[in-house]
Amino acid sequence: MKIIIRSARIIDSKSSFHNQTVDLLIADGIIEKIGPSILDIDDTTEVKFVNLHLSQGWFDSSVSFGEPGYEDRETIANGLKVAAKSGFTGIALQPNSFPVIDNQSQINFVKSKANGFATELFPIGALTKSSEGKDMAELFDMKKSGAVAFGDYNKSLDNANLLKIALQYVQDFDGLIISYSQDTNIKGNGVVNEGIVSTRLGLKGIPNLAEELQISRNLFLLEYTGGKLHIPTISTAKSAAMIKEAKAKGLNVTCSVAVHHLVLNDEKLEGFDTRYKVTPPLRNETDRIALINAVLDGTIDMITSDHNPIDIEFKKMEFDTAKNGTIGLESAFGALLTVLPLETVIEKLTSGKAVFGIQDNAITEGAKANFTLFTTEGKSTFTKENILSKSKNSAFLGTEIQGAVYGILNQNQLVITK
Repeated sequence: MKIIIRSARIIDSKSSFHNQTVDLLIADGIIEKIGPSILDIDDTTEVKFVNLHLSQGWFDSSVSFGEPGYEDRETIANGLKVAAKSGFTGIALQPNSFPVIDNQSQINFVKSKANGFATELFPIGALTKSSEGKDMAELFDMKKSGAVAFGDYNKSLDNANLLKIALQYVQDFDGLIISYSQDTNIKGNGVVNEGIVSTRLGLKGIPNLAEELQISRNLFLLEYTGGKLHIPTISTAKSAAMIKEAKAKGLNVTCSVAVHHLVLNDEKLEGFDTRYKVTPPLRNETDRIALINAVLDGTIDMITSDHNPIDIEFKKMEFDTAKNGTIGLESAFGALLTVLPLETVIEKLTSGKAVFGIQDNAITEGAKANFTLFTTEGKSTFTKENILSKSKNSAFLGTEIQGAVYGILNQNQLVITK
C-alpha cells in the first residue's frame, strides 16, 4: 500500500522536518520520501485535510477496557478502534479485568485479541495476584510475554515491604513498577476532594495528604532500593513538588497526570453528577494550575486519558456508592488544547513510549510510519455523538474542546475518523 500525505505540518522535535509543511510518501508502512511537493504516483491513496498537522503516534499510558470479564463495559476490539479514531497508535492496557491480568496466559490472551489492529496494545501486568496486594504476581513470566510494566490499577499497596521487594526484583530484567498512591486509611470513606466544595455539599472528603503521604513513602522506598518507579495520575501541587525534588536527587521516577485533572476542578461537583467521580478526586483550582505548571516545567512526564469505562448502572446512582472513573480517549486531545500549547500536548502524548520501553520513531525517511493526523483549528462542544466507546461515562460532556483528530497511520493501516 502506498500513501501520499499532502501539506502536513510536522510536529516532532526529534525530526529535522519539525514545524515544516511537507508531503510524505509512505510505502508498505515505511516513510519513503519527505519533501515540499511529491509527484503523483499511480495506485496511491492521497490524504489531504484542511490545516493538517502530523506528529509521532500518540501513546496512552493508562487505558482500561474490560475484556475479559467485563465486555459489557468495553471490548478490546471496539476499544482499539476508539483509540485509533481518538489519535492513539498505542495504549497501555490496565490489568483490571476479570480475571485480573496477573499471569503469562492472561498477557498472551489480551495480546492475541489485539492482533491486526492499527492501534497497538501493550499490556500492564498486575503487581500482585488478583491485584489483592498480598502476594507478588508472576512478574518475570509476564515480562517475557510482553508486559511493559507492573501495577495494580487504582489500588495503593499498603504493604511497604512488598513494594520494596518488587522494586528490587524487577531490576534483574529492567522492569517498571507502577505505584498508584493513595493512603487507604486516610482516604477512609471519602468520595471527593476535601475542601470548601465537599463541605458545602456534605460529601466526605479525601485530603491531599492521602496521596502525598503515600508518594513520600514510595519515594523513600525507591531511594533505598533503586530501580524504576512510575507514579500515575498525580493530582496535587505537593505531589508534583516531591517528585521534582526526587528527580533532582537522581531517582529514576516518572509520573503522569490525567487529562481531567488538568482541565476540570472540584467545582464541577456542584450538581452531584457522578460522571465527575474519579480517583484520585478532582482537586481545587490551585492544584489544577500547579499541575499545569508541572507539565510545562517537565516534572510531569506524560499525560494520560486514564480511560475507564463504567456501566451506567454503576454510575447513575447515589454519589457515595457510584464507581470511580471516566472515559477519556475521545476527548483527550481536544480538551488538552484548551489548557496547554500544542507542542507541549504532543510531547506529553508521545513521551510515555520511552518510559514504557516502546520503540520511538522520529518522522524521517526510512523510519516506520507511526503517525497521528490532526487539526488545531475549530472549537466545538463535546457531546454524546462524539463518544465511540460502549460506555458513556464521560466527564467532558458539555465541555468546549479545540481542534480535532483526523486519524492515524500505523501497522501499515490508515484509519480516518470520518
